[in-house]
Amino acid sequence: MRSIPLKFLYKILFGLLGLSAVVTEIVVLVNANTFDPGNFFSYFTILGNIFAFIMLFVGAYVLISARKSRVIDGLRGAATLYMVVTGIVFATLLAGIEGATFTAVPWDNVVLHYIMPVALLVDWLIDRPTNRVSYKTSLLWLIVPLAYVIYTLIRGPIVQWYPYPFLNPEPNGYGAVLVAGLGIAIVCIVGGLLLVRVSRRKS
Repeated sequence: MRSIPLKFLYKILFGLLGLSAVVTEIVVLVNANTFDPGNFFSYFTILGNIFAFIMLFVGAYVLISARKSRVIDGLRGAATLYMVVTGIVFATLLAGIEGATFTAVPWDNVVLHYIMPVALLVDWLIDRPTNRVSYKTSLLWLIVPLAYVIYTLIRGPIVQWYPYPFLNPEPNGYGAVLVAGLGIAIVCIVGGLLLVRVSRRKS
């Protein structure tokens, strides 16, 4: 009987953990009559985690089926970068805000902002892409964060709501938003390049 690879179980376990955290958020907010789909799915944390657990499940299928896909490798890298950046940004810009609540239940906060970023990074390290990921591809990963910032700055004034304080221009103007955005962009660029470099190292 063919044994199930530990890498496969790892992907399924953390994929289910991420899925359960997002579903729990929705259920709790719906029961409290505070669920706003437009706002909920405007959090990069939520979008990143959804993408992350989907790619863990897809990665598990690819692993068990012994398929090779350059596209899947690129998407896995993107998911890893978005989650690592999510963890870094939360730890440096959001975790210390007094009185701020970013999840409906405490354990979801730990899963979405701390465990899943680490889980995706570890997954990238223990199951490196079978195809060579180019540095050009890592730059393409920046399209989604850039589009997200543009979407947030367009939607924010319309609905009078911003998902994160550092993307809200009302307190300190667009200059402060630009500085924060440039800082995050640098983290994304450096993070993407490092992920590609690490993926090319021999095990």
